[in-house]
Amino acid sequence: MTSTGGSGSEDGYLLSQDILDRCRERAPGYDAENRFFFEDFEELKDAGYNTMNVPKELGGSGRTLSEVCHEQRRLAMYAPATALAINMHLYWCGVAGDLLSSGDDSLEWMLKEAAAGKIFAAGHAEGGNDLPLIYSSAKAEKVDGGYRINGRKSFGSLTPVWDYLGVHAMDSTNPDAREIVHVFMPRDTEGVEIKETWDTLGMRATRSDDTILDNVFVADQHVGRVVPAGWAGIDLFVLAIFAWAEPTFGNIYYGNALRAFELAVSMIKDKSSVPMTRSMAHHAEVQHSVAEMALELEAIGPHLDRVAEDWTNGVDHGPAWGVKLVAAKYHATEASFRVANKALEVAGGFGIFRQSGMERIFRDARLGPVHPANSWVAHELLAKAALGVDLDEQPRWG
Repeated sequence: MTSTGGSGSEDGYLLSQDILDRCRERAPGYDAENRFFFEDFEELKDAGYNTMNVPKELGGSGRTLSEVCHEQRRLAMYAPATALAINMHLYWCGVAGDLLSSGDDSLEWMLKEAAAGKIFAAGHAEGGNDLPLIYSSAKAEKVDGGYRINGRKSFGSLTPVWDYLGVHAMDSTNPDAREIVHVFMPRDTEGVEIKETWDTLGMRATRSDDTILDNVFVADQHVGRVVPAGWAGIDLFVLAIFAWAEPTFGNIYYGNALRAFELAVSMIKDKSSVPMTRSMAHHAEVQHSVAEMALELEAIGPHLDRVAEDWTNGVDHGPAWGVKLVAAKYHATEASFRVANKALEVAGGFGIFRQSGMERIFRDARLGPVHPANSWVAHELLAKAALGVDLDEQPRWG
């Protein structure tokens, strides 16, 4: 990797070791206080982290999906919640950049805003909808000059600092041809209310509070796409969201798992037992558990790397792209949780204390499978694709 700005490290990454160490030092406090990572956020911005995948000609570093994945994997080893929250901004920049490189300049304004320091966040999660992006429980209505949006969005990472919230809603004016409307709502939009709901098991520093949209108006200039509801509406814009979200989510939780493994191995080397003359590193079951973790980790990285590199290099997987992206995220987050779970087991009783750092890693790891596409959706998509079942067929089951 080539460093192109900020306070980059000697190995080509954007963040120096000093920045990473400070992020790790602050992470326990953010978690304990359920507080947003303001100090990390400012350091990352100063280092150019939030513009790393903005094209160079527009003021960024021009990093590819593959490079961003490695940056995020590295940061997540030190501060996973920080990496996860800033990821929501990075994937929007990635989507806008991919469209621009394909000849579509409709979101070039986003890249210019990001280069000027503006922050984008994602408002996709909703109650009553297990297929975000594809469908929506929020309502959109076309009016003169734009759309009126009503709904409630959850898991809104970067709540304290975002300037634009990317949301989607369903326009059901024509019940036989419903549409999904994707908009980027400025923070000062009338009718926006933030509900501080974020008090969760893990990834607490993301401050992913709820956003209530009460008849908000979003002008046409901030409408990103209007596509058919359902899987048939996946154009390059929607597919690029999956392309930038799934591998980066996977890499964040992979980085967290790498740290869990690192901690577990370090702890066990110094752990003793009265009946043993050497450290617990020589215990057969400990060695078996460490080997199981290593085997999981050996498979996660190459899978994520291959998918991200294929997208970066423009490999044409056609309709199989959705399967490949979802499978990579599923494999990474599920396996990473298994590693964190095994690491906590290896750490023993001390691992459940906050002082160890292991229990926080375990709690953060548990959130990986919750991110879309979750396990049920992943199995549905992969099975229907393999069996030739129309993903938009109704009824959905049976």
